Amino acid sequence: MFDPNHVDLPVLRERAYNLRWATVPPEVIPLTAADPDFPCPHPITEAIRRFASARYFSYTPAEGWPEFRESMAAFFTNKRHWPASPGDILPVDSAAFGIYLTCKAFLSPGDEAIIFDPVDFLFRYSIESVGGRAVSFPIPADTGIVDFQLLETLITDRTKLICLCNPLNPTGKVFTAAELITLGELALKHNLLILSDEIWSDIVYAPHSFTSIASLDPAIRKSTITITGFSKSYGLAGLRIGAIGATHPPHWQRLFEASLHASTVHGVNILSQVAASAALRECGEWLKGFLGHLDAMRRLCVDSLNAIPGIRCTLPQGCYVAFADVRGTGLSSAEMRDMLFDRAKVAVVPGLPQWFGPGADGYIRLSFATSEKILQDALQRIQSTIHTL
Repeated sequence: MFDPNHVDLPVLRERAYNLRWATVPPEVIPLTAADPDFPCPHPITEAIRRFASARYFSYTPAEGWPEFRESMAAFFTNKRHWPASPGDILPVDSAAFGIYLTCKAFLSPGDEAIIFDPVDFLFRYSIESVGGRAVSFPIPADTGIVDFQLLETLITDRTKLICLCNPLNPTGKVFTAAELITLGELALKHNLLILSDEIWSDIVYAPHSFTSIASLDPAIRKSTITITGFSKSYGLAGLRIGAIGATHPPHWQRLFEASLHASTVHGVNILSQVAASAALRECGEWLKGFLGHLDAMRRLCVDSLNAIPGIRCTLPQGCYVAFADVRGTGLSSAEMRDMLFDRAKVAVVPGLPQWFGPGADGYIRLSFATSEKILQDALQRIQSTIHTL
C-alpha cells in the first residue's frame, strides 16, 4: 500500500496545496506540510460513494451526524480509554478549528493560556485571535524534559488554559502517563482548563505508547477538552473534519454555542462525517500498515540527517516529522531553508518564530510521510548540497 506506485505525483501536483506539490516548481520535492503523499484508504472513498449515490445531501443535526458521534464516542472509549458518549462529541471542520473554538469559548480578552515552545503556530494564533495572551513554556527539542516547576511559575491569576499538544509537533515528543498526571494535577490545583490536541495520537512508535490525559482521572477528564482530527492518520486534510470531546456538559454546551452550528453559519459537511466514520470503523489495518511504513521512513530520515556534518536530529517518538538541529552548519533556519530550496530543490519548514515559536530557532522540520523512493531522493539532495558548504 505504501510503495512508490501508490504516490500519484500528477494528481498531487494538481491538488496538494499548503506548501506542497501544487505550490512548488516541478523539480522541487516538498517535505513541508505534515500531510501524507499516499491516497486515503479505499473504505473511505467507498463510503462517500455509497452515501452520494442516493443523491440527497440534506442538513444534518447541528450537533453532528449521529453515526459520526457514535463512531467518535466508541473511539475515545475503546482506543483512548476514557468513557465517552455520543453526547460528548462535537464535530468541527478541522482540529485546527477545534483549537480556535476552544479558545473562543473559554478565553476572554486579556486572559492567558500556556503553550509549549516549540509548538505549532495554531495555538498562539488561536489565543491571540480571541484577544488572549499566549505564554510560552519551553520544552527543549533535544531532551524533551518537562520542567513542571517552571510551568507552575508561569501561572497567574489571568491564566485560564493549558494547551497540551500530544504527541508534540514539531519535536515528536510523546508525553508519558506520569508527565500527564503531573500536568493534570497542576491544572486542577489552579482551576485551569486543559486543551488536549491529540491529532497525532495514532502516530506513535514502539516502545512509546500514547496516553490520553482524559483517561487518567475523572477530575482531570472533567477539566479537559480533547481535540482530534483525520488529516494525519488518514490523509483527509481537504475534507476539513475533526472532533471535540467534552464530558462536562456545561463545557460541551459552551463550545456548541460558540461554534454557531445551530445558526447554520458554521457546521461540518455530511460527506466529511461519512468519511471520518468509515476511517474509524473500517481502516484499522490500513492505519497499522501506514504506521509500519512511517517507522521505517523515520529511521531512514533521522539516520541520513545525522550522517551530515553539522546536523543533529533526535529520533521522534511520534508524528511523522523530523526536527533537525542545523546550527552546526553555521546557517540559520531561514538560510538553510533557502539553500535547500534553491540548490537541493527540496522544500522544508524553517524553525522560525511564526511557525513554531522561539524554541525552534536553529532547526528545520521535514515530513517523511512519503514513499521511500521520494524520501531517499530528497535526503540525497540535502546531503550533497550541505557537503559543498
